[in-house]
Amino acid sequence: MQTLRTIRRGWRTAVACSLLAMPLLVATCVAQVSSYGDKEEGANTGDQLPKVLQQVAVQQHLNQQLPLDAEFVDDTGRTVKLGDYFGKRPAVLSLVYYNCPMLCSEELDGMTGALEMVKLTPGKDFDVIVISIDPTETPELAARKKAFYLKRYGRPETAAGWHFLVGKKQQIDAVSQAVGFGYVQVPGPDGKLDQYAHASSIELVTTDGHLAQYYLGVEYSPKDMLLGLIEASGNKIGSPVANILTYCYHYDPQANKHSLIVARVVQLGGMVTLAGLGGFMFLMFRRDLKLGRDHDQTARDLTKKENG
Repeated sequence: MQTLRTIRRGWRTAVACSLLAMPLLVATCVAQVSSYGDKEEGANTGDQLPKVLQQVAVQQHLNQQLPLDAEFVDDTGRTVKLGDYFGKRPAVLSLVYYNCPMLCSEELDGMTGALEMVKLTPGKDFDVIVISIDPTETPELAARKKAFYLKRYGRPETAAGWHFLVGKKQQIDAVSQAVGFGYVQVPGPDGKLDQYAHASSIELVTTDGHLAQYYLGVEYSPKDMLLGLIEASGNKIGSPVANILTYCYHYDPQANKHSLIVARVVQLGGMVTLAGLGGFMFLMFRRDLKLGRDHDQTARDLTKKENG
């Protein structure tokens, strides 16, 4: 009973702490955004997003036809058309850039992790199409990214179903505009325009190349992806989802000191809360074990004394 009472108290304390911590995390995020807004010629005040982030939203263009005649170069160096991947299977589409120092890799990690638990086979039941939004990136870089995520996926026999593409800006923009995927080139830490501000999302596309479903953020439900792919295989169009965006963004054209402004703040808060809760519960259980051992020792001593 003592242990149960301690656990209940621990849970109440941990939940209360997590509820208190979340507003602080959200306030920190808003403060960071506002501080950048002050730098940008005073254009943003309060809790408004910086101008640059106002240009990188994801507009959900459900049932929009992708430009199937758009040409790209795949990870083998072969020139392909986007339409080469449609007609038989649905696809998972991701717009990223391969040299991204922040969330792009987490988006691909989240996509790959979800697909590991989806009982469908790339190249047979669906395709994975990853397009770089950076026209300077090369097929060799795309090949390295494909090799990395194929290894992470753990099924090398599905390589024919994974397509990592690079292309010219005109073709990239044709796809991004069809998807409703906004992105803006911004200065990196060295002041050069070699990074991109964008939101994080993946899309499901029907067998005939229409946008069927959007998943926003960097973590995706395997169950939702499975159902979405099954529906997309029948050319069914899904419904809009809540437009809660995660931004990939690095900025400081003046001092080159500012790093990530908005990125997984709430998720970080959740991890901190879980870590704190886990540590608290560990300490409580260890204390209860010690109390139990002391109680057992006391009982044994009393028994010996009575028998003696």
